[in-house]
Amino acid sequence: MYGRCSSGSEEEDEEEEGREDYRKGGYHAVRVGDRFSEGRYVAQRKLGWGHFSTVWLAFDTRFNKFVALKIQRSAAQFADAVKHEIEALTAIAAGDPSNSRCIVRMIDNFKHIGPNGQHFCVVLEFLGDSLLRLIRYNRNKGLPLNKVREISRCILVGLDYLHREVGVIHTDLKPENVLLVSTIDPSKDPVRSEASPILDRPEGNLNTWASVNIYEKKLKKAAMRAVVRISRRRASMGRSRNLRGLWMGLI
Repeated sequence: MYGRCSSGSEEEDEEEEGREDYRKGGYHAVRVGDRFSEGRYVAQRKLGWGHFSTVWLAFDTRFNKFVALKIQRSAAQFADAVKHEIEALTAIAAGDPSNSRCIVRMIDNFKHIGPNGQHFCVVLEFLGDSLLRLIRYNRNKGLPLNKVREISRCILVGLDYLHREVGVIHTDLKPENVLLVSTIDPSKDPVRSEASPILDRPEGNLNTWASVNIYEKKLKKAAMRAVVRISRRRASMGRSRNLRGLWMGLI
């Protein structure tokens, strides 16, 4: 699963990775239009994140297709982890030249040097939403039996290939780690929507996504605190509704 990277992060309380982790040994700050691997891959938008890495939708200018670009944090422990992942993905791809075993395929891997250090990068085929997202989209009401059979068959095909032929044991099988071949919303699928790739960095787009998202979250939390203050003030004032002097804490 790369949509949210590792560790089942669709269950995370935070919608975005912490800004404090963009430092030496941490995440690499990516801007829309940034190029990687001698200009071959162009960042389009962020797909997700996890404790180990962030994942971006990117455009492969060599083969004119969209891919998923996974950028590992630069600290030594994260580098060691991704080395083992690359070894496993290499073996998986080598044993499945037709890409028919229902396992996400690694296309490329390389190193990228940035302000926060050297980051291992893994390029994977672009897939869609997770099974967990599909279940939630369907309001946890379940899926049609024919779809359950189809998904189950694909999972078993992939596991059988991993265990019996590659010698790899999957230790983290769960709905968020099962990817569909397309997104639930066609407009968010760059292939189905025939979206034009972004090949140049937009003017003034200096990694604003990180700071804006964090600022928005702070405002939301401040707004919740303000609501609590208003409720307490009203309760203490009885019928009076004078809120003068109450600090809202939104700015």
